[in-house]
Amino acid sequence: MRLLHTSDWHLGRSFHRENLLDAQAAFVDHLIETVRAEHVDVVVVAGDLYDRALPPVDAVRLFGEALRRIHATGARAVLISGNHDSMVRLAYATELIDASGVHLRSSAERVGEPVIIDDAHGPVAFYGIPYLEPEIVRHLWRLPERSHAAALGHAMDLVRADLATRPAGTRSVVLSHAFVSGGEPSDSERDISVGGAAHVPAGVFAGVDYVALGHLHGRQGMGGTVRYSGSPLAYSFSEEHHVKGCWLVDIDAAGAVTAEFVEAPVPRPIARLRGTLDALLGEDRWETYTDHWVQVTLTDPVRPAAPMERLRARFPHALHLEFAPEGVRPDDGPRWAERVAERSEIELALDFVDWSRGSAATPEERGLLQRAFEAVRAQEAAR
Repeated sequence: MRLLHTSDWHLGRSFHRENLLDAQAAFVDHLIETVRAEHVDVVVVAGDLYDRALPPVDAVRLFGEALRRIHATGARAVLISGNHDSMVRLAYATELIDASGVHLRSSAERVGEPVIIDDAHGPVAFYGIPYLEPEIVRHLWRLPERSHAAALGHAMDLVRADLATRPAGTRSVVLSHAFVSGGEPSDSERDISVGGAAHVPAGVFAGVDYVALGHLHGRQGMGGTVRYSGSPLAYSFSEEHHVKGCWLVDIDAAGAVTAEFVEAPVPRPIARLRGTLDALLGEDRWETYTDHWVQVTLTDPVRPAAPMERLRARFPHALHLEFAPEGVRPDDGPRWAERVAERSEIELALDFVDWSRGSAATPEERGLLQRAFEAVRAQEAAR
């Protein structure tokens, strides 16, 4: 059986206020061409179909068109919701949609129920594990702790229990939207930490033939047959060196897996440039970036006048400007972006408490803030 593994479409997302819908539509064109050219049997999409729980109308229209076109190729599709999606909205009418060969899995209650798709060698069981908000599933499954590891561990126990009831030789694929330990994040993924912990071990997926992951935006293998496809487009300048696309995965009669990466079209390259304004405007070596979306860091000791207007005379697609003057005083400290990088929402809130009153939050206040953030995430997941 041949699969096309993709994830993190984030339909409706913009890039520093640049509308990406046309680029996302071009990716859908590429995906359909790949499905036809490579004779793909099943398209698997591992979450974050939309960029937010209430997506814009044009994004919903593009998603519907993508599903219709996948169906028209004769391929099947299995999709799960991610942490940016609304579980409730994507779960709507799934029983009816199933009949078309498009299988949306956006409910924790159905984690152990596979989509069975047969090929010449027998059945393949596809288990969709949507993004599991720990606070929600802790009560549903009566878990002993509120964590991503506990939630996903229980979900995989349900998968293995069901798989054990299937005929011998049944092959298996798991779709999951999670942050697996050892994965390399970018700046464009939303923080999903609970009590400071967002990671789950790759070993939690033991016992299945292939694991199609979503959430991290860079393609990467997590060992064995556990892989992230990454997002089809760059959604932050930290992804300037990413190669975007999908995994083309073959599962043979015995469940052995081979995979090849199929690169996606790049609507406009991105780059991060650094130097003085005069150097960026005058040196020939920067000419190659004139058609890129660029983030510029100016190192002039004194901030130049009208820098963005002057930069756009050479780089018309300059989107973001930062300043890092050379020769600043050592006690100036790191920039704001550096201070908040890789810090969770709760850590930033606790920093604010400390700054605003001159003393750290008490354990009771920490607990209150933690519960507040988790309540907001649970509310968003249930929208």
